Amino acid sequence: MLSHEELLRYSRHLTLPDVGLQGQAKLGEARVLLVGAGGLGSPAALYLAAAGVGTLGIVDFDLVDRSNLQRQILHGTSDIGTPKTDSARARLREINPHVQVQTFGVQLTSANALEILGSFDFVVDGSDNFPTRYLVNDACVLLGKPNIYGAVFRFDGQVSVFDAKRGPCYRCLYAEPPPPDLVPSCAEGGVLGVLPGIIGSLQALEAIKLIVGFGQPLVGRLLLFDGRRMQFRELTLAKDPECPVCGTHPTVAALIDYEAFCGVGSREPGAGVEISARDLQHERSHKPNLLLVDVREPREAEIASISGARLIPLRELPGRLSEIPSHAEIVTHCHHGQRSLKAREILVGAGFAHVRSLAGGIDAWAREVDPQVPRY
Repeated sequence: MLSHEELLRYSRHLTLPDVGLQGQAKLGEARVLLVGAGGLGSPAALYLAAAGVGTLGIVDFDLVDRSNLQRQILHGTSDIGTPKTDSARARLREINPHVQVQTFGVQLTSANALEILGSFDFVVDGSDNFPTRYLVNDACVLLGKPNIYGAVFRFDGQVSVFDAKRGPCYRCLYAEPPPPDLVPSCAEGGVLGVLPGIIGSLQALEAIKLIVGFGQPLVGRLLLFDGRRMQFRELTLAKDPECPVCGTHPTVAALIDYEAFCGVGSREPGAGVEISARDLQHERSHKPNLLLVDVREPREAEIASISGARLIPLRELPGRLSEIPSHAEIVTHCHHGQRSLKAREILVGAGFAHVRSLAGGIDAWAREVDPQVPRY
């Protein structure tokens, strides 16, 4: 039975014909795990807590960073440097003290995913990388849990419900991950701060629909959102009978190495591929002809730059090779080191013999060498 305080708190739910007392009781009994307390996890967690979901689990191993605050509304300025799980727990308890918050301040891996996900009824995937998305999907299929998926990039987002018991899974939509250097991260490509709020709120709505049992969930449908045009589109998704996880004859019976599956972390840099910020500083002091090539976009160079670097955006590099001396010793750099590795590949493939990439990009330079360079 709901207390008098809870009757008042949830009164707008109780008068809804599709929710009522029974639906609110289902919410109170539900256990929902949020993978990530970032851009998507923040609004999803806030609205699920406010709705009265009985137990919210949060798995996230990151600390709150100042760059998170533009979109990760679970956290505030005073939380910078603290674990996201700690600030999330405090904020959610303030929103609704009736909700039990369980936190897991660890990285979700193949070794712990089944144990962590296994004690929850529904999973809201707010991760921002492909290895975790495939990991969450496969774990949910093996455990028979609905996976409420969301993703954002720049001005666009997408939402779906992957429930292998009655529809396709994430692998039915994306059978293979894209090459690691093809899709930039939000840190590299940017994301409009309000966009995760829209997509994360839709994920919360889908979770509530599944818990209470009303409406038509996004099973077998992918909802696409274009923030610039304020347009929604919907794609119909079919279950793939050849899917290795949820198909007719599945071949994936256990969790695998998803970093290797997605080609992340499989590269061994070795000598001659990357250079640290401190080593670059040392070399620049006694190699005046060392050429530093900035492959970021001009809008990024307006924010911060390394003195003496030559700006040639990655997209323009193949057509501007003639601007680079053929015998030059070159170091490419970008924001965090992803695009500069691709630039190195282009230059080496074009015949340049001495090319390295700045590990960690201009962000590492600002942290380790020159704190006067703004971080973004």
